[in-house]
Amino acid sequence: MISHIRLAERIRSGIGSVQPRIALVLGSGLSTVADIIEQPRIFAYDELEGFGRSTVPGHTGRLLIGNINGIGVACMQGRHHAYEGHPPAALALPIRCLNALGCHTVILTNAAGSLRTDLQAGELLVISDHINWAGVNPLMGPNDESIGPRFVDMGDAWCAELRGRFHRVAREEAIELKEGVYLMAPGPNFETPAEVRAMAILGGDAVGMSTVPECLVARHCGMRVLGLSLISNLGAGLADEQKLDHEGTLAAGADASSRVARLLNAFLQTSNRDSLNF
Repeated sequence: MISHIRLAERIRSGIGSVQPRIALVLGSGLSTVADIIEQPRIFAYDELEGFGRSTVPGHTGRLLIGNINGIGVACMQGRHHAYEGHPPAALALPIRCLNALGCHTVILTNAAGSLRTDLQAGELLVISDHINWAGVNPLMGPNDESIGPRFVDMGDAWCAELRGRFHRVAREEAIELKEGVYLMAPGPNFETPAEVRAMAILGGDAVGMSTVPECLVARHCGMRVLGLSLISNLGAGLADEQKLDHEGTLAAGADASSRVARLLNAFLQTSNRDSLNF
């Protein structure tokens, strides 16, 4: 497999003067959020050795690099999941590549199921912490000390400073945000009612099948991480006569995309105006 450094060099040769500082990963149904990027250079994942083909509906499978409010952004329209058959180590390459391009902060978004009856479909949840129920870890195997340490501190995995800024911007935009713990399940099946009850007892607030591996890789690289979950449904057993399917997840994403785009746009605009390390 190509190294993340070589892949970053190839991408850099095709993006002109744009200097990406923020990496953005868009989850299921949220691909249209990328419309706020100004005059992006677009790379299909098929063009990027090591990225591989995106197989999940709602994940466009493109990397867009451009500016939002004067800040260089590298945006992944869709991600890869362990349940697609990717070995855990392969999940590390995209984030490491974006870090090598110059991104020091990553904003991870996803669609997730609620583990609480008071957290309803359509709400937005800022991730404060996570539980790796899936056991998928891209950092397993030999460690490259030039990237990061063998043992990574995860005490502030989801940057408290960035969360605070995000909440302030949301209040200014009159967008309601909740905050809670994201639990990663292996997928691709949805969870059983018994699993949903167990996950809530463990302290989870929302459950999905992604995002945690990217957070692990980003922290290993020394990147700051901000996470946002769109609640697409209540978990199994929390609502009467509810049928869970991916179509419902995509529909929830389509409904929320404009809100997420407005929030991210305002967040980057405020950060740039106030020169907050972007």
